[in-house]
Amino acid sequence: MAKAKGVDFTEVLLRKGVISPEQLAEAQQLASEQDKTVAECLVHLDYASSDDVVRALAEYHGMHYLDLTGIQIPESIIELVPEAVARENSVIPVADEDNVLTVVVSDPFDLETIEKLRFILNRRIETALAPKEAIQGAINRHYGQVEGESADSMLQEFTDTAIDFTETTEDLSGGDAVDENSAPVVRLVQLLISEAVQLRASDIHVEPFENRIRIRYRIDGMLMERDSPPRRLLAAITSRIKILARMDIAERRRPQDGRIKVTVGEKELDLRVSILPTNHGQATVLRILDKDNIKIGVRQLGLSEGNYKKFQNLIRRPNGIVLVTGPTGSGKTTTLYAALNYLNRPDRKIITAEDPVEYYLPGINQCEVRHSIGLDFARIIRAMMRQAPNVILVGEMRDQETASMGIQASLTGHLVFSTLHTNDAPTAITRMVDMGVPNYLVASTVIAVLGQRLIRTICPKCKQTYVPRESELEEAGIPDEVVQKANFMKGKGCGHCQKGGFRGRLGIHELMLVTAQIREHIFANKNTVEIREMAIKQGMATLYLDGLLKVIKGITTLEEIFRVAKRTEQDRNLDFNLIAE
Repeated sequence: MAKAKGVDFTEVLLRKGVISPEQLAEAQQLASEQDKTVAECLVHLDYASSDDVVRALAEYHGMHYLDLTGIQIPESIIELVPEAVARENSVIPVADEDNVLTVVVSDPFDLETIEKLRFILNRRIETALAPKEAIQGAINRHYGQVEGESADSMLQEFTDTAIDFTETTEDLSGGDAVDENSAPVVRLVQLLISEAVQLRASDIHVEPFENRIRIRYRIDGMLMERDSPPRRLLAAITSRIKILARMDIAERRRPQDGRIKVTVGEKELDLRVSILPTNHGQATVLRILDKDNIKIGVRQLGLSEGNYKKFQNLIRRPNGIVLVTGPTGSGKTTTLYAALNYLNRPDRKIITAEDPVEYYLPGINQCEVRHSIGLDFARIIRAMMRQAPNVILVGEMRDQETASMGIQASLTGHLVFSTLHTNDAPTAITRMVDMGVPNYLVASTVIAVLGQRLIRTICPKCKQTYVPRESELEEAGIPDEVVQKANFMKGKGCGHCQKGGFRGRLGIHELMLVTAQIREHIFANKNTVEIREMAIKQGMATLYLDGLLKVIKGITTLEEIFRVAKRTEQDRNLDFNLIAE
């Protein structure tokens, strides 16, 4: 940015009415007092944004201004400047024409950096201008890493120093603000959380072993190993996390649960903390709960067009039970919250009973189960009924009492949502009967069961056409006429997806409506296989078939479907008319 002596770019700001002459005079005085640039002082005093200043500089010097927001630079160009060079100098390449590389910088007077780039890259350099924050954001997007001091350098600091951290727990609590003066372990834990958030992780796992600590992030459902800090840091890291989660630091023999509120960048996040004693020390898992994840609507869940219409009709029903099934981490909570958000209107009263409350939803009454005082699901549901709700969410039907209370709520004119841990939709029916709920009550109250899994979706930045092998198509059971119309895709791997080829997740579903025939099967105590066959006969697309739909549309890969949904006997004769949408 321009130094105090060269303030002519300010004429542009004055002409455009961005700043007043008085504001400019104040900024110039501050610049001379603090040995800063006028541009920096204008931004610091909040008289102009960094975007305004850089636009004015570009106009005054006849340079090109580039808006980097959302811009996608080809990987072939990004590779021309090493990541270390880009980060150290806050520059990013954007174009390469006729052996002239266009590089975005934030300061038109930083000739030293431009000359250094010419020397390092051995080519002609042209420059364009953009604010420094925008350049840093673009670097993070395209190089797929985190900004600022990395956890690697923090670990190096620990490894290089022979400080014993085992007895320093009382020094780790100082305040929530973390800066360069904070204790190293405080900064390390903050960096781990920041890095996990920037890499879109859903969990951070800190696992102790005999000679090391293993730190892993779960990104898009897959665990990725990150660091191996020295074993001696375990007590310090665990103590710091316990202090943040307001746990008992002295308790090392029993499992503990807690919660941390943390701010990373502009985001306010909730972290659910679980500590489990193992034979090598205390293992910690931090579950990152991002409120943005539950702002999605029913349309974004990944339901096929047919299932979407059926599900919309279901959640408009005045009473009945809708069950969502799947293993832990299959997105059941997100699906139910999307349904509640859709139903959340001023004329409806919605109450939830959860263990624990994961996300706080405005306009919805949420109750948390507390076993220590005898406040369990059944007791909350019993109290709910006296609150005259329209819609009830029961976190999980774990036992006969909870299931019975949910059924009673449904029979008295409430719409009840709940989850069950079963492998598919039809199994939920027999699971409830196994719990001790009479089959006639299950048949008369359950109106639908939605089974689901989460699959990783192909990275939009590096997806390319792909032709599966004959053996893969044969194993998948996709006939030739469907293969000819299919749009098979695969991710090559780029900075946007950390070279993995996948970015983001989507649900695959099987939606079983409890029709008159299925109701008869439940009355007759038929087994899961017979109920499943009847549901398929009546048009239920299985998890596997719904997954194949997403493969054929180029959303995911066959390997991903094989990973989460196994092909069953009932999938041997797939009705591909169901996926010809």
